[in-house]
Amino acid sequence: MLKSKAILEENMKGLKSLLVSSLTIAGLLLAGAAAKADPVTITFTSVAFQSGSGGETLTFDVNVTNNVPVEWDFNSDSLNISSAGGGLVVNDEFNANAPFTLGAGDSAAFEAFTIFIPNGTASGLYEGSYEILGGLTSSDPNFTDSALLGSADFDVNVTPEPSSFLLMGSGLLALAGAARRRIWN
Repeated sequence: MLKSKAILEENMKGLKSLLVSSLTIAGLLLAGAAAKADPVTITFTSVAFQSGSGGETLTFDVNVTNNVPVEWDFNSDSLNISSAGGGLVVNDEFNANAPFTLGAGDSAAFEAFTIFIPNGTASGLYEGSYEILGGLTSSDPNFTDSALLGSADFDVNVTPEPSSFLLMGSGLLALAGAARRRIWN
């Protein structure tokens, strides 16, 4: 009986040790994931999913927050839309509206870009991503250019133009009228 109690105590120590090791590894993995977070958070203050039809312009406003205790210089931005969205016309407003620097813990809201939907653009969902690039302030000895500071995704849903609906509706009315004449004659 004493021998089995000793074995049980030894197994319990081994389990405690395994549990502590597992929790330590999990903590390190979670800390590593947090360390890879973007230093700047980009949130669309307008809607990140917008719909429009031919002839419309969609405006994308953002709020940018500095999450780290250093000041960032904003050098530029990058805007990508799925290749199917080749007909969409992007007007980048970053240089006209974004601040040049963002201090530790500060936020700034501005119009980032607009997207014009030309008449005849194919209906569908076009996915995109928006990124802000920059580096530490130029007075810092570790100044770097064009590092990715933050990113956010957006979607543009191109709907059929109202004129297409009007054409389809008038065609359906003409068919209904022709069918009615046949029934009454």
